[in-house]
Amino acid sequence: MTTAPRAKSANPAGGSGATPEARPRVRRVGRLLRILGPGLVTGAADDDPSGIATYSQAGAQFGFTTLWTMLFTFPLMVAVQDACMRIGAVTGKGLAAIVRERYPKWVLYPIVLLVVAANTFNIGSDIGAMAASTKLLAPGVPLPALAIGFSVMIVLLEVLVSYKVYIRILKWLALALFSYIGTAFLVTVPWGKALQNTAIPHVEFNNNFLFIVVAIFGTTISPYLFFWQTSNTVEDEIAEKRVGKNGGVPRISNRYLRRLRVDTVIGMFFSNMVAWFIILVGAVVLNAAGVVNIVTAADAAKALRPLVHSFPNSGYLAQLIFAVGVIGIGLMSIPVLAGSSAYAIAETFKVREGLSRRFSQARTFYLVIIAGTLVGFGVNFIGLDPVKALVLTAVFNGIVAVPLIYLIVRLSSRHDVMGKQASGNWSKLGLWAAFAIMGSAAVALLISFL
Repeated sequence: MTTAPRAKSANPAGGSGATPEARPRVRRVGRLLRILGPGLVTGAADDDPSGIATYSQAGAQFGFTTLWTMLFTFPLMVAVQDACMRIGAVTGKGLAAIVRERYPKWVLYPIVLLVVAANTFNIGSDIGAMAASTKLLAPGVPLPALAIGFSVMIVLLEVLVSYKVYIRILKWLALALFSYIGTAFLVTVPWGKALQNTAIPHVEFNNNFLFIVVAIFGTTISPYLFFWQTSNTVEDEIAEKRVGKNGGVPRISNRYLRRLRVDTVIGMFFSNMVAWFIILVGAVVLNAAGVVNIVTAADAAKALRPLVHSFPNSGYLAQLIFAVGVIGIGLMSIPVLAGSSAYAIAETFKVREGLSRRFSQARTFYLVIIAGTLVGFGVNFIGLDPVKALVLTAVFNGIVAVPLIYLIVRLSSRHDVMGKQASGNWSKLGLWAAFAIMGSAAVALLISFL
């Protein structure tokens, strides 16, 4: 007895429905998504509410003339974050722990204090921006109630949700930023002029221009990202059982480091690409319409109106999309900010740390996260305008980052710390360039106020 040959399964790839020709591409995309971790989260968190406000203000106030900053910051950002990644991967320790081991306390304590202060102010600004954005959709709800709600939600997410689950949530929240890219292709952009301004730097030696340039550098190459990237790489090693929760020498390979480098480069590219589009949309939509000073969340939301201009209630829809973006990225960036402070303090005082541990196993670490979020929440009641606070935060970060980059250059170049993974000539060039450019911008800004 013969049987007819069975028809080929319509879904041989476990439910993917992919054709044989498409399967290799699907697998490649799947592998890429799996390796994206600390770098992508760091890059996406970089475009936090402070970044969105700063980039929007840059586009609204100066049009296309600040687009070049994104071409400059990308290689500098990659150099700094790659060095932080390698420090964490090779040593199995966070940045503050390495500084504590190699430098005296008078170096360590001011650095940690500055980072924690910058992070706390940043947290407060971001919570305020999330509350102000939500109030666009629910004007009857008091701002303090919204700020309290977001603060409690963020604390519960970071304390109660496991690291593996939480990192997955953070990756998906990054998609909220694509609304700016979509908007750019729905408005009339003079692409030639935009690309020219991207390739050819334009600098004005006055307070307002230097202020926004330092803010762009500060919100793009931010101090909290240095600590987060280093410690989050260690978390990744713990999750993959390359190092124990109690430390030790990590088991790494060149292949593993290449994977982390790909993750870092993609994360930084994503961050700078989105920032470039936010500046572009601000220039085309806001600056062209005469809006040169963003005062409220509603002003910033107008940049997204072309995305929904053909729909009824387009103004409300633009505010909805803006609010979703700010809230989504805020939920990502505030835990990164609070976590960065917690890593720095825990490593400084040699207490247990890590999102891979439960609350009962690392109480001090999680209490710092809770305290940082709550103190940041209190910043909203000192009378600063939410949008102005976001840009001021970026400027503060731009100044604080300079001495930190110097330490990263020194640490990543030391063979007694990094072994054969010490920074090579190209890495050193990128790191010193970041130090020199950000330092020069900060000094020029300070001189402009004299």
